[in-house]
Amino acid sequence: MTRPPVPGRDRNAVLHPAPEGAPQLPADRPRHVVVVGGGIAGLAAAAVLAERGARVTLVEACEQLGGRVRAWPTDDGRTMSRGFHAFFRQYYTLRALLRRADPRLDHLVPVPDYPLRRGDGLTDSFAKLPATPPANLITFVLRSPTFPVRALPSVHIPSALELVNVSYPASHERYDGESAQAFLDRLRFPDGARHLALEVFARSFFAHPTEFGAGELVGMFHTYFTGSSEGLLFDVPDDDYDTALWAPLGRYLAGQGVEVHTGVRVEQVEAGDTWTVRTDAGTLTADAVVLATDPRATRALVADLPLDDADPVRALAQQAWHARAAAGRNAPPFVVLRVWLDGPVNPSREAFLGTSGYDLLDNVTVLERFEQGAADWTGEHGGSVVELHGYAVDPHRDPDVAGDGRGGLDEQRVRARLLASLEEVFPETAGLDVVHEELLVEDDCGLVGTGAWRDRLTVDTPYPGLALAGDGLRVDWPIALMERAAVTGVLAANHLLQGWGVRGEDVWTVPLEGLLRRRPKVPKVLRR
Repeated sequence: MTRPPVPGRDRNAVLHPAPEGAPQLPADRPRHVVVVGGGIAGLAAAAVLAERGARVTLVEACEQLGGRVRAWPTDDGRTMSRGFHAFFRQYYTLRALLRRADPRLDHLVPVPDYPLRRGDGLTDSFAKLPATPPANLITFVLRSPTFPVRALPSVHIPSALELVNVSYPASHERYDGESAQAFLDRLRFPDGARHLALEVFARSFFAHPTEFGAGELVGMFHTYFTGSSEGLLFDVPDDDYDTALWAPLGRYLAGQGVEVHTGVRVEQVEAGDTWTVRTDAGTLTADAVVLATDPRATRALVADLPLDDADPVRALAQQAWHARAAAGRNAPPFVVLRVWLDGPVNPSREAFLGTSGYDLLDNVTVLERFEQGAADWTGEHGGSVVELHGYAVDPHRDPDVAGDGRGGLDEQRVRARLLASLEEVFPETAGLDVVHEELLVEDDCGLVGTGAWRDRLTVDTPYPGLALAGDGLRVDWPIALMERAAVTGVLAANHLLQGWGVRGEDVWTVPLEGLLRRRPKVPKVLRR
Protein backbone atom coordinates (compact mmCIF):
# COMPACT_ATOMS: atom_id res chain seq x y z
CA MET A 1 0.00 0.00 0.00
CA THR A 2 1.33 3.43 -0.96
CA ARG A 3 1.58 5.72 2.02
CA PRO A 4 -0.37 8.94 1.38
CA PRO A 5 1.10 12.33 2.32
CA VAL A 6 1.16 13.03 6.03
CA PRO A 7 -1.60 15.39 7.20
CA GLY A 8 0.75 17.80 9.00
CA ARG A 9 4.43 18.53 9.40
CA ASP A 10 5.29 15.40 11.45
CA ARG A 11 6.79 12.84 9.07
CA ASN A 12 6.45 10.21 11.81
CA ALA A 13 2.67 10.51 11.97
CA VAL A 14 1.04 7.07 11.79
CA LEU A 15 -1.65 6.01 9.34
CA HIS A 16 -4.28 3.54 10.54
CA PRO A 17 -6.11 2.31 7.42
CA ALA A 18 -9.79 1.51 7.59
CA PRO A 19 -10.78 -2.15 7.11
CA GLU A 20 -11.01 -3.10 3.45
CA GLY A 21 -14.34 -3.16 1.67
CA ALA A 22 -16.41 -1.71 -1.13
CA PRO A 23 -16.23 2.06 -1.64
CA GLN A 24 -19.99 2.57 -1.27
CA LEU A 25 -23.10 0.89 0.03
CA PRO A 26 -25.03 -0.75 -2.81
CA ALA A 27 -27.93 1.35 -4.01
CA ASP A 28 -30.31 -1.61 -3.87
CA ARG A 29 -29.59 -2.21 -0.15
CA PRO A 30 -30.00 1.15 1.56
CA ARG A 31 -29.05 1.47 5.22
CA HIS A 32 -30.56 3.99 7.60
CA VAL A 33 -28.49 5.12 10.60
CA VAL A 34 -29.72 7.39 13.38
CA VAL A 35 -26.87 9.36 14.94
CA VAL A 36 -27.85 10.59 18.39
CA GLY A 37 -25.84 13.67 19.31
CA GLY A 38 -24.61 16.52 17.14
CA GLY A 39 -21.28 17.15 18.81
CA ILE A 40 -17.92 16.47 17.19
CA ALA A 41 -18.27 12.68 17.51
CA GLY A 42 -21.76 12.61 16.02
CA LEU A 43 -20.81 14.98 13.20
CA ALA A 44 -17.81 12.84 12.31
CA ALA A 45 -19.88 9.63 12.29
CA ALA A 46 -22.62 11.25 10.20
CA ALA A 47 -20.12 12.57 7.64
CA VAL A 48 -18.36 9.24 7.09
CA LEU A 49 -21.61 7.28 6.86
CA ALA A 50 -23.36 9.70 4.51
CA GLU A 51 -20.35 9.97 2.22
CA ARG A 52 -20.51 6.20 1.72
CA GLY A 53 -24.15 6.08 0.82
CA ALA A 54 -25.95 5.56 4.13
CA ARG A 55 -29.15 7.46 4.84
CA VAL A 56 -28.37 9.35 8.02
CA THR A 57 -30.66 11.11 10.47
CA LEU A 58 -28.78 13.20 13.04
CA VAL A 59 -30.71 14.16 16.19
CA GLU A 60 -29.37 16.83 18.54
CA ALA A 61 -31.08 17.99 21.73
CA CYS A 62 -29.72 21.54 21.55
CA GLU A 63 -30.70 24.11 18.96
CA GLN A 64 -27.13 24.26 17.62
CA LEU A 65 -24.61 21.65 16.55
CA GLY A 66 -21.21 21.35 18.23
CA GLY A 67 -21.98 19.57 21.50
CA ARG A 68 -19.47 20.63 24.13
CA VAL A 69 -17.94 23.02 21.61
CA ARG A 70 -21.15 24.73 20.59
CA ALA A 71 -22.02 28.43 20.68
CA TRP A 72 -25.41 30.10 20.74
CA PRO A 73 -26.86 33.62 20.47
CA THR A 74 -28.13 35.60 23.42
CA ASP A 75 -31.40 37.49 23.22
CA ASP A 76 -29.68 40.74 22.22
CA GLY A 77 -27.42 39.27 19.54
CA ARG A 78 -24.25 38.59 21.52
CA THR A 79 -22.95 35.01 21.67
CA MET A 80 -22.10 32.57 24.43
CA SER A 81 -20.27 29.24 24.41
CA ARG A 82 -19.13 26.44 26.70
CA GLY A 83 -15.64 27.87 26.94
CA PHE A 84 -12.36 28.18 25.10
CA HIS A 85 -11.08 25.22 23.04
CA ALA A 86 -7.64 24.88 21.46
CA PHE A 87 -7.45 23.32 17.99
CA PHE A 88 -4.02 21.73 18.13
CA ARG A 89 -2.27 20.78 14.91
CA GLN A 90 -2.05 17.19 16.13
CA TYR A 91 -5.83 16.94 15.75
CA TYR A 92 -5.64 15.32 12.32
CA THR A 93 -9.11 13.75 12.32
CA LEU A 94 -10.87 16.83 13.68
CA ARG A 95 -9.17 18.97 11.06
CA ALA A 96 -10.16 16.53 8.33
CA LEU A 97 -13.76 16.85 9.52
CA LEU A 98 -13.62 20.65 9.45
CA ARG A 99 -12.12 20.60 5.95
CA ARG A 100 -15.41 19.23 4.64
CA ALA A 101 -16.86 22.73 4.96
CA ASP A 102 -13.63 24.77 5.02
CA PRO A 103 -11.09 23.00 2.76
CA ARG A 104 -8.17 25.33 3.57
CA LEU A 105 -9.17 25.82 7.22
CA ASP A 106 -9.37 29.54 6.59
CA HIS A 107 -11.53 29.96 9.69
CA LEU A 108 -8.78 28.69 12.00
CA VAL A 109 -6.23 31.33 12.98
CA PRO A 110 -3.00 30.74 14.92
CA VAL A 111 -2.51 31.88 18.49
CA PRO A 112 1.10 33.06 18.84
CA ASP A 113 1.44 31.87 22.42
CA TYR A 114 -0.49 30.51 25.37
CA PRO A 115 1.46 31.49 28.46
CA LEU A 116 0.84 29.66 31.72
CA ARG A 117 1.00 31.87 34.79
CA ARG A 118 1.37 30.76 38.38
CA GLY A 119 -0.16 32.56 41.32
CA ASP A 120 3.24 34.07 42.19
CA GLY A 121 3.49 35.61 38.72
CA LEU A 122 6.05 33.25 37.20
CA THR A 123 5.03 32.52 33.62
CA ASP A 124 5.95 29.79 31.16
CA SER A 125 5.69 30.43 27.44
CA PHE A 126 5.44 28.06 24.48
CA ALA A 127 6.24 30.68 21.86
CA LYS A 128 9.32 30.20 19.66
CA LEU A 129 10.01 26.69 20.93
CA PRO A 130 11.38 24.17 18.43
CA ALA A 131 8.56 22.01 17.14
CA THR A 132 10.43 18.69 17.20
CA PRO A 133 11.21 16.65 20.32
CA PRO A 134 13.52 16.41 22.18
CA ALA A 135 14.67 19.91 21.18
CA ASN A 136 11.35 21.38 22.35
CA LEU A 137 11.64 19.74 25.76
CA ILE A 138 15.28 20.74 26.26
CA THR A 139 14.62 24.33 25.21
CA PHE A 140 11.57 24.58 27.44
CA VAL A 141 13.47 23.33 30.50
CA LEU A 142 16.45 25.61 29.85
CA ARG A 143 14.33 28.75 29.70
CA SER A 144 11.46 27.88 32.06
CA PRO A 145 11.31 29.94 35.28
CA THR A 146 9.16 27.23 36.90
CA PHE A 147 11.51 24.36 35.99
CA PRO A 148 14.98 25.65 36.90
CA VAL A 149 17.96 23.58 35.74
CA ARG A 150 19.21 23.44 39.32
CA ALA A 151 16.13 21.36 40.18
CA LEU A 152 16.94 18.61 37.69
CA PRO A 153 18.96 16.50 40.17
CA SER A 154 15.83 16.09 42.29
CA VAL A 155 13.85 14.49 39.45
CA HIS A 156 13.38 10.72 39.68
CA ILE A 157 15.04 9.70 36.43
CA PRO A 158 13.34 6.29 35.94
CA SER A 159 9.94 7.94 36.22
CA ALA A 160 10.97 10.79 33.93
CA LEU A 161 12.14 8.32 31.30
CA GLU A 162 8.63 6.88 31.23
CA LEU A 163 7.53 10.08 29.50
CA VAL A 164 9.74 9.27 26.48
CA ASN A 165 9.54 5.47 26.65
CA VAL A 166 5.86 4.97 25.86
CA SER A 167 4.48 2.43 23.42
CA TYR A 168 0.78 2.35 22.57
CA PRO A 169 -1.54 0.67 23.25
CA ALA A 170 0.52 -1.12 25.94
CA SER A 171 1.31 2.10 27.81
CA HIS A 172 -2.36 2.72 28.52
CA GLU A 173 -2.50 -0.19 30.97
CA ARG A 174 0.81 0.55 32.66
CA TYR A 175 -0.83 3.16 34.88
CA ASP A 176 -4.02 1.37 35.90
CA GLY A 177 -4.91 2.45 39.41
CA GLU A 178 -2.42 5.34 39.53
CA SER A 179 -3.51 8.97 39.66
CA ALA A 180 -1.80 11.88 37.99
CA GLN A 181 -0.88 13.24 41.40
CA ALA A 182 0.67 9.93 42.47
CA PHE A 183 2.72 9.78 39.28
CA LEU A 184 4.06 13.29 39.81
CA ASP A 185 4.80 12.44 43.45
CA ARG A 186 7.22 9.75 42.33
CA LEU A 187 8.47 11.85 39.41
CA ARG A 188 9.55 14.54 41.91
CA PHE A 189 9.03 17.44 39.51
CA PRO A 190 9.98 20.85 40.94
CA ASP A 191 6.98 22.26 42.76
CA GLY A 192 6.30 25.02 40.26
CA ALA A 193 6.51 22.85 37.17
CA ARG A 194 4.53 20.12 38.87
CA HIS A 195 1.79 22.58 39.75
CA LEU A 196 1.45 23.70 36.15
CA ALA A 197 1.58 20.12 34.85
CA LEU A 198 -1.23 19.11 37.17
CA GLU A 199 -3.33 22.14 36.42
CA VAL A 200 -2.87 22.16 32.66
CA PHE A 201 -3.34 18.48 31.98
CA ALA A 202 -5.52 17.16 34.80
CA ARG A 203 -7.89 20.08 35.12
CA SER A 204 -8.31 20.39 31.35
CA PHE A 205 -10.02 17.00 31.72
CA PHE A 206 -12.32 18.58 34.34
CA ALA A 207 -10.74 16.46 37.06
CA HIS A 208 -8.89 16.91 40.31
CA PRO A 209 -5.33 15.50 40.02
CA THR A 210 -6.08 12.79 42.58
CA GLU A 211 -8.93 11.50 40.39
CA PHE A 212 -7.32 11.94 36.98
CA GLY A 213 -5.59 8.86 35.56
CA ALA A 214 -1.81 8.90 35.27
CA GLY A 215 -2.08 7.08 31.95
CA GLU A 216 -3.93 10.04 30.43
CA LEU A 217 -1.36 12.45 31.87
CA VAL A 218 1.54 10.55 30.31
CA GLY A 219 -0.38 10.16 27.06
CA MET A 220 -0.96 13.89 26.84
CA PHE A 221 2.70 14.69 27.48
CA HIS A 222 3.49 12.37 24.59
CA THR A 223 0.80 13.74 22.28
CA TYR A 224 1.52 17.42 22.75
CA PHE A 225 5.12 17.59 23.94
CA THR A 226 7.46 14.61 23.76
CA GLY A 227 6.02 12.54 20.91
CA SER A 228 4.84 14.85 18.13
CA SER A 229 6.60 17.32 15.85
CA GLU A 230 3.50 19.41 15.22
CA GLY A 231 4.57 21.87 17.88
CA LEU A 232 2.90 23.13 21.02
CA LEU A 233 0.93 26.02 19.59
CA PHE A 234 -2.62 25.82 18.30
CA ASP A 235 -5.31 27.55 16.26
CA VAL A 236 -8.69 29.01 17.21
CA PRO A 237 -11.79 29.85 15.15
CA ASP A 238 -12.02 33.41 13.83
CA ASP A 239 -15.62 33.73 15.02
CA ASP A 240 -17.98 31.96 17.39
CA TYR A 241 -18.02 28.17 17.02
CA ASP A 242 -21.42 28.00 15.37
CA THR A 243 -20.72 30.68 12.77
CA ALA A 244 -17.18 29.55 11.94
CA LEU A 245 -17.44 25.76 12.26
CA TRP A 246 -20.66 23.92 12.95
CA ALA A 247 -23.30 25.76 10.92
CA PRO A 248 -21.16 25.39 7.76
CA LEU A 249 -20.54 21.73 8.57
CA GLY A 250 -24.27 21.25 9.09
CA ARG A 251 -24.87 22.67 5.63
CA TYR A 252 -22.28 20.29 4.21
CA LEU A 253 -24.02 17.32 5.85
CA ALA A 254 -27.39 18.46 4.49
CA GLY A 255 -25.78 18.52 1.05
CA GLN A 256 -24.77 14.90 1.61
CA GLY A 257 -28.40 14.01 2.31
CA VAL A 258 -28.20 13.99 6.11
CA GLU A 259 -31.45 14.93 7.86
CA VAL A 260 -30.35 17.19 10.71
CA HIS A 261 -32.87 17.67 13.54
CA THR A 262 -31.82 20.13 16.25
CA GLY A 263 -33.85 20.86 19.36
CA VAL A 264 -35.04 17.24 19.44
CA ARG A 265 -34.32 15.07 22.47
CA VAL A 266 -33.98 11.29 22.27
CA GLU A 267 -35.88 9.62 25.11
CA GLN A 268 -35.40 5.92 24.44
CA VAL A 269 -33.50 3.53 22.17
CA GLU A 270 -34.95 0.05 21.59
CA ALA A 271 -33.23 -2.96 20.02
CA GLY A 272 -34.94 -5.44 17.72
CA ASP A 273 -34.87 -6.62 14.13
CA THR A 274 -34.55 -2.90 13.47
CA TRP A 275 -33.66 -0.16 15.94
CA THR A 276 -36.33 2.16 17.28
CA VAL A 277 -35.37 5.64 18.47
CA ARG A 278 -38.09 7.48 20.38
CA THR A 279 -37.78 11.25 20.57
CA ASP A 280 -39.91 14.06 21.95
CA ALA A 281 -40.85 14.80 18.34
CA GLY A 282 -41.72 11.32 17.14
CA THR A 283 -40.29 7.86 16.48
CA LEU A 284 -37.53 6.81 14.08
CA THR A 285 -36.65 3.32 12.88
CA ALA A 286 -33.20 2.45 11.61
CA ASP A 287 -30.82 -0.34 10.68
CA ALA A 288 -28.26 1.00 13.13
CA VAL A 289 -27.70 3.65 15.78
CA VAL A 290 -24.64 5.66 16.80
CA LEU A 291 -24.90 7.03 20.33
CA ALA A 292 -22.68 10.11 20.40
CA THR A 293 -24.13 11.66 23.53
CA ASP A 294 -22.52 12.85 26.75
CA PRO A 295 -21.62 10.04 29.18
CA ARG A 296 -24.63 10.49 31.47
CA ALA A 297 -27.07 10.46 28.56
CA THR A 298 -25.38 7.40 27.08
CA ARG A 299 -25.64 5.52 30.38
CA ALA A 300 -29.34 6.36 30.60
CA LEU A 301 -30.12 5.37 27.01
CA VAL A 302 -28.37 1.98 27.15
CA ALA A 303 -29.52 1.05 30.66
CA ASP A 304 -32.79 -0.54 29.52
CA LEU A 305 -31.46 -2.49 26.55
CA PRO A 306 -32.46 -6.13 27.16
CA LEU A 307 -30.18 -9.15 27.35
CA ASP A 308 -30.37 -11.63 24.47
CA ASP A 309 -32.26 -14.55 26.02
CA ALA A 310 -31.82 -16.65 22.86
CA ASP A 311 -28.01 -16.48 23.03
CA PRO A 312 -26.58 -17.13 26.53
CA VAL A 313 -23.02 -16.29 25.49
CA ARG A 314 -24.05 -12.93 24.06
CA ALA A 315 -26.25 -12.32 27.11
CA LEU A 316 -23.22 -12.75 29.40
CA ALA A 317 -21.22 -10.32 27.26
CA GLN A 318 -24.09 -7.84 27.38
CA GLN A 319 -24.37 -8.18 31.15
CA ALA A 320 -20.66 -7.45 31.60
CA TRP A 321 -20.89 -4.52 29.19
CA HIS A 322 -23.80 -3.03 31.12
CA ALA A 323 -21.77 -3.25 34.33
CA ARG A 324 -18.92 -1.34 32.67
CA ALA A 325 -21.32 1.26 31.33
CA ALA A 326 -23.01 1.77 34.70
CA ALA A 327 -19.63 2.22 36.43
CA GLY A 328 -18.93 5.41 34.50
CA ARG A 329 -18.76 8.67 36.45
CA ASN A 330 -19.09 12.29 35.50
CA ALA A 331 -16.49 14.89 36.32
CA PRO A 332 -17.23 17.78 38.72
CA PRO A 333 -19.01 20.85 37.36
CA PHE A 334 -17.19 23.39 35.23
CA VAL A 335 -18.03 27.08 35.02
CA VAL A 336 -17.75 29.57 32.17
CA LEU A 337 -18.27 33.26 32.96
CA ARG A 338 -18.23 35.62 29.98
CA VAL A 339 -18.23 39.35 30.75
CA TRP A 340 -18.57 42.36 28.49
CA LEU A 341 -16.57 45.15 30.14
CA ASP A 342 -17.06 48.89 29.68
CA GLY A 343 -13.38 49.44 28.97
CA PRO A 344 -10.54 47.54 27.32
CA VAL A 345 -8.04 45.26 28.97
CA ASN A 346 -4.38 46.08 28.43
CA PRO A 347 -3.52 45.82 24.70
CA SER A 348 -0.57 43.58 25.54
CA ARG A 349 -2.79 40.83 26.92
CA GLU A 350 -2.56 37.48 25.15
CA ALA A 351 -5.65 36.02 23.53
CA PHE A 352 -5.41 33.09 25.96
CA LEU A 353 -3.75 32.76 29.34
CA GLY A 354 -3.64 29.57 31.37
CA THR A 355 -3.53 30.11 35.13
CA SER A 356 -2.59 28.07 38.15
CA GLY A 357 -2.94 29.09 41.77
CA TYR A 358 -5.62 31.73 41.15
CA ASP A 359 -8.41 30.15 43.18
CA LEU A 360 -11.09 28.70 40.86
CA LEU A 361 -9.72 30.29 37.70
CA ASP A 362 -8.03 28.03 35.12
CA ASN A 363 -7.82 30.31 32.11
CA VAL A 364 -8.70 33.75 30.77
CA THR A 365 -9.58 34.46 27.16
CA VAL A 366 -9.74 37.92 25.57
CA LEU A 367 -12.21 37.14 22.82
CA GLU A 368 -11.87 40.26 20.67
CA ARG A 369 -8.30 39.19 19.94
CA PHE A 370 -9.61 36.56 17.50
CA GLU A 371 -13.42 36.25 17.49
CA GLN A 372 -15.11 38.52 14.95
CA GLY A 373 -18.37 38.92 16.85
CA ALA A 374 -16.52 40.02 19.99
CA ALA A 375 -14.29 42.33 17.94
CA ASP A 376 -17.39 43.95 16.44
CA TRP A 377 -18.84 44.55 19.90
CA THR A 378 -15.54 46.00 21.09
CA GLY A 379 -15.36 48.27 18.06
CA GLU A 380 -18.85 49.58 18.75
CA HIS A 381 -18.65 49.91 22.54
CA GLY A 382 -14.95 50.35 23.25
CA GLY A 383 -14.77 47.62 25.88
CA SER A 384 -13.44 44.07 26.06
CA VAL A 385 -15.10 40.65 26.01
CA VAL A 386 -13.38 38.41 28.53
CA GLU A 387 -14.13 34.79 29.32
CA LEU A 388 -13.20 33.07 32.59
CA HIS A 389 -13.16 29.30 32.86
CA GLY A 390 -13.07 27.14 35.96
CA TYR A 391 -12.52 23.55 34.87
CA ALA A 392 -13.35 21.55 37.98
CA VAL A 393 -15.35 23.52 40.53
CA ASP A 394 -16.12 20.72 42.95
CA PRO A 395 -18.53 21.48 45.82
CA HIS A 396 -17.37 18.29 47.57
CA ARG A 397 -13.82 19.64 47.80
CA ASP A 398 -14.71 23.30 48.30
CA PRO A 399 -17.76 23.69 50.56
CA ASP A 400 -17.77 27.45 50.00
CA VAL A 401 -19.10 26.95 46.45
CA ALA A 402 -21.74 24.42 47.44
CA GLY A 403 -25.31 25.48 46.85
CA ASP A 404 -28.63 24.41 45.41
CA GLY A 405 -28.01 25.73 41.90
CA ARG A 406 -27.02 23.89 38.73
CA GLY A 407 -24.31 21.36 39.44
CA GLY A 408 -24.82 21.90 43.15
CA LEU A 409 -22.97 25.24 43.05
CA ASP A 410 -23.67 28.62 44.59
CA GLU A 411 -23.40 30.56 41.36
CA GLN A 412 -23.04 33.99 42.92
CA ARG A 413 -20.12 32.89 45.07
CA VAL A 414 -18.44 31.23 42.10
CA ARG A 415 -18.97 34.38 40.02
CA ALA A 416 -17.51 36.63 42.71
CA ARG A 417 -14.43 34.47 43.15
CA LEU A 418 -13.77 34.26 39.41
CA LEU A 419 -14.05 38.04 39.04
CA ALA A 420 -11.72 38.54 42.00
CA SER A 421 -9.16 36.30 40.33
CA LEU A 422 -9.54 38.24 37.08
CA GLU A 423 -8.56 41.41 38.95
CA GLU A 424 -5.45 39.63 40.22
CA VAL A 425 -4.46 38.43 36.77
CA PHE A 426 -5.48 41.59 34.85
CA PRO A 427 -5.31 44.38 37.49
CA GLU A 428 -6.71 46.97 35.07
CA THR A 429 -10.11 45.23 35.21
CA ALA A 430 -10.57 46.35 38.83
CA GLY A 431 -11.68 49.73 37.51
CA LEU A 432 -14.02 48.40 34.85
CA ASP A 433 -17.72 47.66 35.11
CA VAL A 434 -19.49 44.60 33.74
CA VAL A 435 -21.99 45.73 31.10
CA HIS A 436 -23.30 42.25 30.24
CA GLU A 437 -22.52 38.79 31.52
CA GLU A 438 -23.37 35.17 30.86
CA LEU A 439 -22.73 32.39 33.39
CA LEU A 440 -22.76 28.73 32.43
CA VAL A 441 -22.53 25.76 34.82
CA GLU A 442 -22.45 22.21 33.41
CA ASP A 443 -21.47 18.79 34.70
CA ASP A 444 -21.84 16.62 31.62
CA CYS A 445 -18.20 15.63 31.04
CA GLY A 446 -16.98 12.13 31.75
CA LEU A 447 -14.34 11.52 34.40
CA VAL A 448 -11.09 10.10 33.04
CA GLY A 449 -10.30 8.31 36.26
CA THR A 450 -7.75 5.86 37.60
CA GLY A 451 -9.73 2.70 36.85
CA ALA A 452 -8.54 -0.08 34.58
CA TRP A 453 -8.07 1.09 31.00
CA ARG A 454 -9.67 -2.07 29.61
CA ASP A 455 -12.84 -1.45 31.60
CA ARG A 456 -13.62 1.68 29.60
CA LEU A 457 -16.22 1.37 26.87
CA THR A 458 -15.20 1.27 23.20
CA VAL A 459 -17.03 2.16 20.00
CA ASP A 460 -18.21 -1.42 19.49
CA THR A 461 -20.95 -2.91 21.66
CA PRO A 462 -22.46 -6.40 22.18
CA TYR A 463 -25.60 -5.18 20.41
CA PRO A 464 -25.41 -5.61 16.61
CA GLY A 465 -26.13 -2.31 14.93
CA LEU A 466 -25.26 -0.16 17.96
CA ALA A 467 -22.03 1.84 18.12
CA LEU A 468 -20.83 4.45 20.60
CA ALA A 469 -18.80 7.61 19.98
CA GLY A 470 -17.41 10.28 22.28
CA ASP A 471 -14.30 11.52 24.02
CA GLY A 472 -14.88 9.31 27.07
CA LEU A 473 -14.33 6.08 25.17
CA ARG A 474 -11.26 3.87 25.08
CA VAL A 475 -9.05 4.14 21.99
CA ASP A 476 -5.79 2.28 21.44
CA TRP A 477 -3.92 5.39 20.35
CA PRO A 478 -2.63 8.42 22.33
CA ILE A 479 -5.41 10.92 21.60
CA ALA A 480 -7.81 12.87 23.77
CA LEU A 481 -10.37 15.63 24.09
CA MET A 482 -11.75 16.95 20.78
CA GLU A 483 -9.55 14.66 18.70
CA ARG A 484 -10.74 11.58 20.57
CA ALA A 485 -14.32 12.68 19.93
CA ALA A 486 -13.63 13.01 16.20
CA VAL A 487 -11.70 9.72 16.00
CA THR A 488 -14.38 7.74 17.82
CA GLY A 489 -17.00 9.17 15.50
CA VAL A 490 -15.00 7.90 12.52
CA LEU A 491 -14.38 4.54 14.21
CA ALA A 492 -18.07 4.13 15.05
CA ALA A 493 -18.97 4.73 11.40
CA ASN A 494 -16.17 2.37 10.29
CA HIS A 495 -17.48 -0.31 12.65
CA LEU A 496 -20.95 -0.21 11.11
CA LEU A 497 -19.63 0.04 7.55
CA GLN A 498 -17.33 -2.94 8.05
CA GLY A 499 -20.35 -5.04 8.99
CA TRP A 500 -21.90 -4.04 5.66
CA GLY A 501 -18.74 -4.75 3.67
CA VAL A 502 -17.88 -1.10 3.03
CA ARG A 503 -14.53 0.61 3.60
CA GLY A 504 -14.62 3.48 6.06
CA GLU A 505 -12.18 6.33 6.63
CA ASP A 506 -8.48 6.11 7.50
CA VAL A 507 -7.24 7.70 10.72
CA TRP A 508 -3.92 9.45 11.34
CA THR A 509 -2.35 9.83 14.79
CA VAL A 510 0.84 11.07 16.37
CA PRO A 511 3.60 8.44 16.66
CA LEU A 512 2.74 5.51 18.91
CA GLU A 513 6.21 5.16 20.39
CA GLY A 514 8.28 7.50 22.50
CA LEU A 515 11.68 8.84 21.58
CA LEU A 516 13.55 6.02 23.34
CA ARG A 517 11.69 3.40 21.31
CA ARG A 518 11.51 5.11 17.94
CA ARG A 519 13.67 3.79 15.14
CA PRO A 520 15.30 6.40 12.90
CA LYS A 521 13.44 5.44 9.73
CA VAL A 522 10.22 6.24 7.95
CA PRO A 523 7.59 4.28 9.88
CA LYS A 524 5.59 1.62 8.17
CA VAL A 525 1.87 1.93 7.67
CA LEU A 526 0.15 0.17 10.53
CA ARG A 527 -2.51 -2.34 9.56
CA ARG A 528 -5.28 -3.66 11.76
